[in-house]
Amino acid sequence: MRVGILGQRQGWHTQTLLAALARRGITAECFPVTQLTARVAAHPRLTVRAVTLEAYDTLFVRAIPGGSLEQIIFRVDALHRLEHLGVRVVNSAAAIERGVDKYYTATLLEDAGLPTPRTVVTECWDDALAAFHELGGDVVVKPLFGSEGRGMVRVSDADTAYRVLRALELGRYVYCLQEFVPHGCEDIRVFVVGGQVVGAMLRRGKDWKTNAAQGAEGQPYDVDDRVGEMSVRAAQVLGAEHAGVDILPCDAGGYAVLEVNTIPGWRALRSATGVDAAQHLVDHVLGGSG
Repeated sequence: MRVGILGQRQGWHTQTLLAALARRGITAECFPVTQLTARVAAHPRLTVRAVTLEAYDTLFVRAIPGGSLEQIIFRVDALHRLEHLGVRVVNSAAAIERGVDKYYTATLLEDAGLPTPRTVVTECWDDALAAFHELGGDVVVKPLFGSEGRGMVRVSDADTAYRVLRALELGRYVYCLQEFVPHGCEDIRVFVVGGQVVGAMLRRGKDWKTNAAQGAEGQPYDVDDRVGEMSVRAAQVLGAEHAGVDILPCDAGGYAVLEVNTIPGWRALRSATGVDAAQHLVDHVLGGSG
């Protein structure tokens, strides 16, 4: 069985995948997704550094690096092409597309009946400013495409909202405003693989951001049936074989699904709980547990 990883070999997550595959007797190769070459009406159809990717049985996607709109679209198109050629891509191109887009993710969650915070997305500056008031005058302004909490700003003052939105207008950004949900600087990260919860942690931030990349600390968390069901359903709605699902505790004992990460990190989960998410993922994809 030929298995590859789209990611940097020296990356921590790539290394854990390589180790998990090695325990199953598989030596995987690594390829940077930024060096794809595609051919139409000619062979080979997709290569990286002269290596033919359609010859692989499975490709794990560890990163879709930032770039221009054309670069991102081409990289995801290449994943679709590989799937059409019979390669198993994990997560699938469609799941990655859904998970990277905060608006698309939120619509899918809502349409599936999963609670998610009120959000307004618009290209109109006037509507964005009106949304600040509509959402209670305390919002999180997010990049539509983003990760690890980078670029998110909490705005709870009308004058600040005016200046932040004007600044975004200069860059021709889409405005994405989400109501701020009080959460005591804590949320729950649930890791789902193959329709099962394999681990979870309570993340406690230094401020309202609870991302590990922003300094939040994790501790083991035992999910109840409700949180577990919400997390599994959220991953399924996006068509993800594995996902990191962020759950916000709300007032009156409720919960809301904040985000579904379809190229999720698991380093903080492993530190907090000892759960080897890479091994769970490899065992799911290859079948069995060793």
